[in-house]
Amino acid sequence: MGRRWRDGRGELVVHGGDGEPSVAVPLEVATSYRARTKGLLGRDTVDGAILLSPANSVHTFRMRIPIDVAYLDRHLRVIAVRTMRPGRLGMPRLRARHVVEAAAGVMGGWGVREGVRVEVVVPGEGG
Repeated sequence: MGRRWRDGRGELVVHGGDGEPSVAVPLEVATSYRARTKGLLGRDTVDGAILLSPANSVHTFRMRIPIDVAYLDRHLRVIAVRTMRPGRLGMPRLRARHVVEAAAGVMGGWGVREGVRVEVVVPGEGG
């Protein structure tokens, strides 16, 4: 189930469970080494979320804002969600293949929690 995306923009679709509707969030896709390394460094705000792929850990050194971090397995199922303050080093997640970052506190409102499946929709590519 290896997925190959390119740097660019798309949508993160969070599939609701138990009758909850799906939520679509603007998504920045960072797959190149350079884009993954830069991530959210130096930003004061986040418009939606950013997907780092491949990735199984993150840090918040030189970040200006706290962030929510969702670790995804190869099937795009959330295996953990953490909020990280600036200047922290996150523990690697062995089963994680992708990481989604967003402003602190927003993922709960989108329904992102352990066990939820998400989808990455990129124009011109299959999700």
